[in-house]
Amino acid sequence: MTKLLKSRELLLSGIIILMIAGFATRAEGFAEPGNLANIFNDTSILIMLALAQMTVILTKSIDLSVAANLAFTGMAVAMTNAAFPDLPLVALIVMALGIGAFLGSINGFLVWVLQIPPIVVTLGTLTIYRGMAFVLSGGSWVNAHQMTPTFLNVPRTVLLGLPVLSWVAILVVIGMGFLLTRTPFGRSAYASGGNPVAAVYAGIDIGRTRFFAFVLSGAMAGLCSYLWVSRYAVAYVDIANGFELDSVAACVIGGISIAGGIGSVAGALLGSLFLGVIKNALPVIGISPFAQMAISGIVIILAVVFNARAEAKKGRIILRDRASAEVTA
Repeated sequence: MTKLLKSRELLLSGIIILMIAGFATRAEGFAEPGNLANIFNDTSILIMLALAQMTVILTKSIDLSVAANLAFTGMAVAMTNAAFPDLPLVALIVMALGIGAFLGSINGFLVWVLQIPPIVVTLGTLTIYRGMAFVLSGGSWVNAHQMTPTFLNVPRTVLLGLPVLSWVAILVVIGMGFLLTRTPFGRSAYASGGNPVAAVYAGIDIGRTRFFAFVLSGAMAGLCSYLWVSRYAVAYVDIANGFELDSVAACVIGGISIAGGIGSVAGALLGSLFLGVIKNALPVIGISPFAQMAISGIVIILAVVFNARAEAKKGRIILRDRASAEVTA
């Protein structure tokens, strides 16, 4: 029983269930399957962005440009669809993945080759990519009537009770779980953040691993750009504004260590669902937007404190105490 209580994923799952039960007492029908499916669908894009962010964080980096990448790529894809309505949807999705991966590779190149700190690089590219979206569109919007029905309707199509958007998120969760636990890249990502010195001695190229983590993060942002634009039927410069912080918050709440090397796909998923439940529930029970921001901030700080305590290795303390005892003797 004690071992189960120490599992971050199980604790977070229990908290989410208690939250849903509590909110259901204030909002009738909140816990119904249909509403829960809607919450999952609303959170699907955050789940995918959190998994992208997690991959970068595992390597002891951070990607603050992920939402700006989404905004620029989404604008480019929406404008292309409006200008060339006969272009197949598959080509547009490949275009979104390619642009997103390219923008991610710029971050990876600057971090790997020029050795610039990731937070500095991605803060800079965040502004650049948002500016590029404005320059590309001239500040104008691409609205639903300018997009083709196929472009808009595919993510909304319901299959087996869930929209395609939700199924895409589920497939991404499964794919990322396999990538990070069953492939050399995943093991390299954990090693690069967990113990960089040991990773180097093991023959792992930390710079290249971080580069591919940024490319993967960018490609995921590209995929999310199409899903976002098609789901909300609009493209504008400020889409997904603030989602870079939400993706980091979901990771932190899910137990992914900002110091790198610690975390799980299940944790990122549950952290995203935690935020999704809060964001859907607080307006329903009459909490103001300003109070929502405060509550979200408190939750993030508590999660960071919890992570810091959980990451304190007892083995290190034992070794330290033993060394002190030997010196005293």
